Amino acid sequence: MAERTIDTGAGPAALRTSPLAHLEERMRAATVTGARGVALAEWPFVTMVNLRVDPASEAADRIEKTLRTPLPQECGHTTASGAHTVAWLGPDEWLVLSHAEEGAMAAELREALAGDPGSVVDVSANRTTLELSGPAARQVLEKGCPLDLHPRVFKPGRAVSTTVGPVPVLLWQVDDAPTYRLLPRSSFADYLARWLIDAMSEYRGPEVP
Repeated sequence: MAERTIDTGAGPAALRTSPLAHLEERMRAATVTGARGVALAEWPFVTMVNLRVDPASEAADRIEKTLRTPLPQECGHTTASGAHTVAWLGPDEWLVLSHAEEGAMAAELREALAGDPGSVVDVSANRTTLELSGPAARQVLEKGCPLDLHPRVFKPGRAVSTTVGPVPVLLWQVDDAPTYRLLPRSSFADYLARWLIDAMSEYRGPEVP
């Protein structure tokens, strides 16, 4: 998990706290191991950039070269290269997730846009990331997500806007473990984390062969 304080110097950066720092111990304590295992953790301070551009434009071509990956063209699809993952949000809208330094990714994309129609907005502070993983992760999500999450339908690389409990999220399946990353608005993160902790509680009972 990333450090929640990004430097030890003076100024606002040293004081930045993730939306779920106060629940870190509760999330760790909710972890269940074994064949019915499930774990919950926060990935704070992921760089996120909202991108809007005509996918058929020269600006989109320049942006794809900057990201070193095509912009996904269909609902639910993602593309990735190195530190960057791009999730489809709409016909001309994407969310860029990156390990790049906050601000640097947006600056590069604005340079690639070069004043053409479109927008690049750093929304890193608007959301946080929860990671739910383990053999029982899908069953936990199915308690409150309307999507069909069966592996024949929802697979690694899929990312869809949906709800978990009453909370709107971008739900992204990362791998076959399965591992899911849920991106709620920061103001809803506490509620969602507590909902997931409660939904995980049944798996702390005896394992069933």
